[in-house]
Amino acid sequence: MRRGAVAVSVLCLGAAWMLGPGFDPRSWLQPRDRLLSAAELGRYRGLKGEPGIYVAILGRVFDVQPGRRHYGPGGAYSGLAGRDASRAFATGDFTPSGLVDDVSALTPAEMLSIQSWLSFYSANYAYVGKLVGRFYDENGAPTEALRQAEAAIEEGLKFKAESDRWKEQFPPCNSEWSSAKGSRFWCSRQSGGVNRDWTGVPRKLYRPGSRGSHCVCVRSSGPPWGHQGSAQHSDRGDLDNPHLQEYDGCHPQAEQCILST
Repeated sequence: MRRGAVAVSVLCLGAAWMLGPGFDPRSWLQPRDRLLSAAELGRYRGLKGEPGIYVAILGRVFDVQPGRRHYGPGGAYSGLAGRDASRAFATGDFTPSGLVDDVSALTPAEMLSIQSWLSFYSANYAYVGKLVGRFYDENGAPTEALRQAEAAIEEGLKFKAESDRWKEQFPPCNSEWSSAKGSRFWCSRQSGGVNRDWTGVPRKLYRPGSRGSHCVCVRSSGPPWGHQGSAQHSDRGDLDNPHLQEYDGCHPQAEQCILST
């Protein structure tokens, strides 16, 4: 690997020498990437006499001039202009202390929010280049901070996939509460926003790593989750899942539970 890296470096230097002293090998390797300093980015806030409006997120810079009414002076997101305020995309904190690029303390779920915004900008605004600083070095190479941010995003994606899987297996109940009647939990074929061909019965679900429980709807017949093709099963659906608990005072096969105060 080291010999290969040396060979590539020699080829780049040779090409630069042949193309003249004004040639920048970085522009040849990354023709689409423009490297901006924080000071240069700061000149793109949309103020009078400034060349435009740029926004940076995780060190990637976008031209948001078409959204001037949002990002220009007086706009709802004007605080994002001319800087990398990645943290604010997750927290919604648009105060000076919140408009920063330090995302090291954010949770994987919050990092997913930033990733979603990054995808939004990539799809809707022109990419300009990279901001030299926390996420990219002076050569445009990713820094350790960016690698840590990407690792947190990857962890968030895995957690979301697992949460989606749990929700499909155990859709949330419908619920309501009143001071007169107490709490009511019930299941339907659309409860929890999960359309399905079964109704289910209410149960408490205790997910590993989560605090407390929440009401879910559980299939009460057929094979358990993941064994749909099995010829031998108890015909109890997922009722025997060890993470479930019945509601006290509620019939085990009832589609609704009313818990008085």
